[in-house]
Amino acid sequence: MPSSTSPDRGDDLEACVLRFSDLDLKDTSLINPINSLKAELDVNTKKKYSSAKKKAFALFVKTKEVPALSYKCKEIWWKCCQQLFTDQTSIHRHVATQHADEICHQTASILKQLAVTLSTSKSLKSADKRDPLKEYLTGNREVSALLPDISCFSPDELISGQGSDEGEVLLYYCYRDLEDPHWVCAWQTALCQHLHLTGKVRIATEGINGTVGGSKLATRLYVEVMLSCPLFKDYLCKDDFKTSKGGACCFPELRVGVFEEIVPMGISPNKISYKKPGIHLSPGEFHKEVEKFLSQANQEQRDTILLDCRNFYESKIGRFQGCLAPDIRKFSYFPSYVDKNLELFKEKRVLMYCTGGIRCERGSAYLKAKGVCKEVFQLKGGIHKYLEEFPDGFYKGKLFVFDERYALSYNSDIVSECSYCGAPWDQYKLCSTPQCRQLVLTCPACQGQGFTACCVTCQDKGSKPAPGPTQNSFKEECECTARRPRIPSELAQQAPLCRSPEPRPGVGEDGP
Repeated sequence: MPSSTSPDRGDDLEACVLRFSDLDLKDTSLINPINSLKAELDVNTKKKYSSAKKKAFALFVKTKEVPALSYKCKEIWWKCCQQLFTDQTSIHRHVATQHADEICHQTASILKQLAVTLSTSKSLKSADKRDPLKEYLTGNREVSALLPDISCFSPDELISGQGSDEGEVLLYYCYRDLEDPHWVCAWQTALCQHLHLTGKVRIATEGINGTVGGSKLATRLYVEVMLSCPLFKDYLCKDDFKTSKGGACCFPELRVGVFEEIVPMGISPNKISYKKPGIHLSPGEFHKEVEKFLSQANQEQRDTILLDCRNFYESKIGRFQGCLAPDIRKFSYFPSYVDKNLELFKEKRVLMYCTGGIRCERGSAYLKAKGVCKEVFQLKGGIHKYLEEFPDGFYKGKLFVFDERYALSYNSDIVSECSYCGAPWDQYKLCSTPQCRQLVLTCPACQGQGFTACCVTCQDKGSKPAPGPTQNSFKEECECTARRPRIPSELAQQAPLCRSPEPRPGVGEDGP
């Protein structure tokens, strides 16, 4: 992207949102759209192209802002791709050279929606229909209007207690249609920065999915704001927020972005909607169903499948007794797994579960759409809520989480083993080869012998100098991914216990 498109210092996010307040920035399916879009737009809209590109750039840069390391310093720094930028020129150069596709993507969304808005504006003006929520939002476009008042707290009060023993991590999601996800993105970025929260927040036209960490004061204020926001107050309740010990230290940075899906299943929400999920069961109801399922002595005649919707490296260290845990590496493989093993689900009652419930929302909708199951149920609140109520129930082992803690412990059961010696072990570490992102289970004794890589390939390459700028190319080159079928095929009948796959696990991009 030419430097002339970079925004000026004063060209901030709120100005960007205000000038494009009538746009519904929800089209994220365009790739390299500039030429085709220019051909479609009228003359007046073409004139706005340069401005739209600047705003897209400004919005992206704004989401990377972090406070300077010294809290007495009022300067703003930026963090992106694990790098810290202390001046505006360097972050602009980085974004222009490394994130051109994202900028183009966002510019395309603005332009295409602008074209639609212009063509329908007359009909919209003529329709005398009042929407109180829309009126509220259009009348309060300032991001600061939905930020909590923290004037009665000192910075130390908000920041103290961010450690893993004193702070807190929030996990939540909310499916509801959002007309302007980019505005929500700007607000969430400002809100998290305002409260010194780190973590990941995914926003789409179908809703929001967040995992944020900070002090208990900061997380409490965050929940209060979410529950009072007109966009979410009728859809969220306090019980929808799962909490665990942690803090800002559990995440390397704050990442807030707009995506097509709030959890990546790989299928457009327009095709499989969250509005047609399975039947929600409370932890108590799910517990009774699992108890009934396990009491069925004849496994061949069971009419129920207890299905783990998570990735294999999650179920490897913790799972429900008797579950079927697909050997898949990403949730985006789940639809293909269902398609390949559809015969397995015919005329079955399916009990689905995942970490916090979000993957089951659309995963159950996809399975229901196939029309082969008797019934499809899902655990409301996921394993997280189940373990709060039944820490010594039918779920054994640890609960995997997508942050630097890797797992939460609710019971003393260890269901996995060291990849090298077979001793009971369930504490993940990253492969010692710098270029690899696989997770490995290696006990202290084996670590002491130098067994710290995920496989022989990585163990060998780990002793060699890093290849430099092309190091990312090694990411998928180890035995762990090469040996695993992308989409496994199950046996005709359900296995009595969850499989523990041989290949070592890798870090995925799925949410809870």
